[in-house]
Amino acid sequence: MKQKELAGLMNVSVKTVEHWESSGGTVSGAAAAMLCILRERPWLLEELEIPEKEFPLRLRYLNQNRLCTIIDVNDREQRVKIKNYVTDPLYRAFGRNEHPTYEEYEEFLESRCFPRTRDKMKILLEELNLPFYDPLMIIQKTKGKMAEDDFWIEIER
Repeated sequence: MKQKELAGLMNVSVKTVEHWESSGGTVSGAAAAMLCILRERPWLLEELEIPEKEFPLRLRYLNQNRLCTIIDVNDREQRVKIKNYVTDPLYRAFGRNEHPTYEEYEEFLESRCFPRTRDKMKILLEELNLPFYDPLMIIQKTKGKMAEDDFWIEIER
């Protein structure tokens, strides 16, 4: 694991990791506990690793600041690939479904927007400065935040 990756995993700076490695600095607190767990269960690193981006579009589905699901999308080929970082299906973008179809991905996007049948939708679109109803464009503007939950979406192209 690279220093930058370990720093991200441990939520510390790269300089802190450099210090641990170069000067034999003592690791303490939560970082020490995490390193102990990883020594005992090295396969957890693979489960926690963020995969290389294979498709042009990546969405991170989060609950507050907790990463729940990564969704990689190839719109041209209508392919979707996901990786879940939580075990509770209520926090996963597609619940128990590990291999969503492109149509299920589109339904998911629409579920994170106001309904296309909403009264006075044109006014909402004007407020968002959007020419027409497109769930991905709406999510880019709103981060897919809904009034009734703490989930949101980060988009990477």
